[in-house]
Amino acid sequence: MEGINGKRRKQTSPDVLTNKDKPLDWAYTLAGLVVGFVVGLTGMGGGSLMTPLLVLLFGISPAVAVGTDLVYASITKTGGAWVHSRKNNVDWKLVGWLAAGSVPTAALTAVVLILLDFRDERLATLISSVLGVALLLTALAILLREPLRKLAHSRRPSDDHPEKPLVLVTIATGVLLGVLVTISSVGAGAIGMVALLWIYPRVPAVKLVGVDIAHAVPLTAVAGIGHFYMGTVDFGLLGSLLLGSLPGIYLGSQLSGIFPDRFLRPALACTLLLVGGRLIF
Repeated sequence: MEGINGKRRKQTSPDVLTNKDKPLDWAYTLAGLVVGFVVGLTGMGGGSLMTPLLVLLFGISPAVAVGTDLVYASITKTGGAWVHSRKNNVDWKLVGWLAAGSVPTAALTAVVLILLDFRDERLATLISSVLGVALLLTALAILLREPLRKLAHSRRPSDDHPEKPLVLVTIATGVLLGVLVTISSVGAGAIGMVALLWIYPRVPAVKLVGVDIAHAVPLTAVAGIGHFYMGTVDFGLLGSLLLGSLPGIYLGSQLSGIFPDRFLRPALACTLLLVGGRLIF
């Protein structure tokens, strides 16, 4: 397979993942367990946690961390989308509008990265910078979610509010998410959810959560395919993460009612602010 530098290479980044200092697989599994637990506990997307964890703690190259996390997200979110769909919590019309903007944009962004012939260092710099910005935006989205939700409800439009402008805004939101997620693997969760809460204040929050998760499946899948073509998906790492994250999500969801949400979300937001600042500066 042709890599991003025009040379044939493996699906991993040889200079990062195959060296003698590579952490044991159980460490990746433990990381997946921790991230899965936090996701189950808070409902926040794993991309904002998994990718910086792989980059900063394990020294995985940003490109491989993003590519692997995208495939990881497409697999884990498929199960969540299926559950929400069975509960009739997915408005497929809204999913379609978001995907109309995000999926083509994700594919185009991946093609641009390939055609620009980024070398490893240049791609790592780009991804680190965009990832840092995405984490800062995610932290703000977490902190401002409730105030924005209340503000959106206060401006709740009448039933005859025209639908066409909402469609265009939703597609534009999808375009933004398509670029952001393809480069950083972050944005489809918290940022997308806050945007939906603002655009559709009349739609119950549980249905918007279903829309957000269902939309993330094709978006992360297409972006993940692009990274697979670039050679930035490590399937061994992916398997280790899934092995830990699936039971972690289950355990976290079972304990979600014990820990006060008003403490968890600010703590998570502050963590993302620190990590995002570390990646940028």
